Amino acid sequence: MPRRRVLAATTGLAAGAFLPLIGASRAAASAPAQGPDLATAAAYMNPVIWQDFADIDVIRVGGTYYASASTMHYSPGAPVLRSYDLVNWEIAGHSVPVLDFGAKYDLNGGRGYVRGIWASSLAYRPSNRTFYWLGQIDFARTYIYTATAAEGPWNRLTTISTPYYDAGLLVDSDDSLYVAYGNTTISVAQLSPDGRTQVRTQQVFSTPSSVGTLEGARFYKINGQYYIFLTRPANGQYILKSSSGPFGPYTMRQVLLDLRGPIPGGGVPHQGGLVQTQSGAWYYLAFVDAYPGGRMPALAPVTWTSDGWPVVQLVNGAWGTSYPLPTVPTPPRQVTPMVGVDTFDGTGLKPRWEWNHNPDNTKWSVGNGLTLRTATVTNDLYWARNTLTHRIQGPTSTATVELDFSAMRDGDRAGLALLRDSSAWIGVKRDGGATRVVMVNGLTMDGNWNTTGTGTEVASATVTGNRVRLRAAADIRPGSARPGTFSYSLDGINFIRLGPAFSMGNDWRFFMGYRFALFNHATQALGGAVRVTRFELSTP
Repeated sequence: MPRRRVLAATTGLAAGAFLPLIGASRAAASAPAQGPDLATAAAYMNPVIWQDFADIDVIRVGGTYYASASTMHYSPGAPVLRSYDLVNWEIAGHSVPVLDFGAKYDLNGGRGYVRGIWASSLAYRPSNRTFYWLGQIDFARTYIYTATAAEGPWNRLTTISTPYYDAGLLVDSDDSLYVAYGNTTISVAQLSPDGRTQVRTQQVFSTPSSVGTLEGARFYKINGQYYIFLTRPANGQYILKSSSGPFGPYTMRQVLLDLRGPIPGGGVPHQGGLVQTQSGAWYYLAFVDAYPGGRMPALAPVTWTSDGWPVVQLVNGAWGTSYPLPTVPTPPRQVTPMVGVDTFDGTGLKPRWEWNHNPDNTKWSVGNGLTLRTATVTNDLYWARNTLTHRIQGPTSTATVELDFSAMRDGDRAGLALLRDSSAWIGVKRDGGATRVVMVNGLTMDGNWNTTGTGTEVASATVTGNRVRLRAAADIRPGSARPGTFSYSLDGINFIRLGPAFSMGNDWRFFMGYRFALFNHATQALGGAVRVTRFELSTP
């Protein structure tokens, strides 16, 4: 069973229900389909991004590359990544500013864990110089957002009643809009010229039983041929080709199956997108299952057979850990690193940050640090609003925060978590006027993402003053369960280990990897606040 079907079964969904989106899209390619220039001396290493960006779609607009990725219940959703060389990436913005798909995404009477923004379909339409994002939410309907710049602002263009499961959007060479979608049974829909409605839809392919499941469509037009790029979760990639137009008929070829990946202990690279450089070289940007950290993007060059089929270039029979750098013009600037220090200056959060569900925007602010006012009265972190998350940098990294807790109130809990369906945290508890720094583990969910454990305090120490530095160190190399450790400092120099190592789970069913998370919630009454004056993500 495909992973989404397994998830549907374990979350009580109807057996035939579609699970959310996977996307791909691209302006039709017209440059020759040729291989990369392998004479470049310099090399890059895989994964090209050791952070959790899954279900990738990748396009090029002029001299700039963009990619979109899954974010599930995190808000804002569908990050837009930007690169000038396919190797060094930054986060430019998000295609979905808020998950306004129901109260559960506000942690209001329900929870949206492992729903929301799955894969994203990202396209650029030259005729109106507009980016398009297309995604299916909660098996019910499809949403399209547009923007004239990748960093936004993004606005909803339309809602389409057909749920395009695992959809890929194609802007054809005549400016027509097509969507490839489906699980095992693959269909193609044509949209109206303004992209707001469906004109027609038609089944174009039925996956042979010998292959099993195909999904995760990406839709391309290359040298007059139509291609639907499909994944066999989670160990294969196939491609369909039509010489007769977007509605087929299509023939199928295997691209890869059970291919050794570039991350030790990780999975098979799959479910990504194809993209062509300015010089005509082709690359495949896939992801590798690498829990507990998540799904990491890996890049490999692609050549084409004389009869028009893509071939991934291997190293010793595997997806290479290293390849020559793509031959591209000198980048106009360096991209913004995904690690480093954030002092929360300016008027908004930097795009590296995503909330656990939608925040209550009346309860937080930035400027002189990040102020988190309590937004929820609960003893369950999984129900607490305004928990702010940051991806973990692999293979190992450390997050350190400076926390001013002078405005906390009795019953408040604030700190730094390693957040997933099994979680732990270090933070500050204020009870009866006394303040302690504590390490808590045993926060757990079941397979339906209901809370089964709200945490157990396993270590504590008394703190004085109003400030403390909290640190979480995470090892997210895949394979066996990996440790996360916590420590604190009162002087900013000497850090004191607190509590035992936390074993980070590596099961894939939550899909998203572990994240660092900043939180502040009440257990008695609202009104308290903390201020994070500095966050630093560092690697060894």
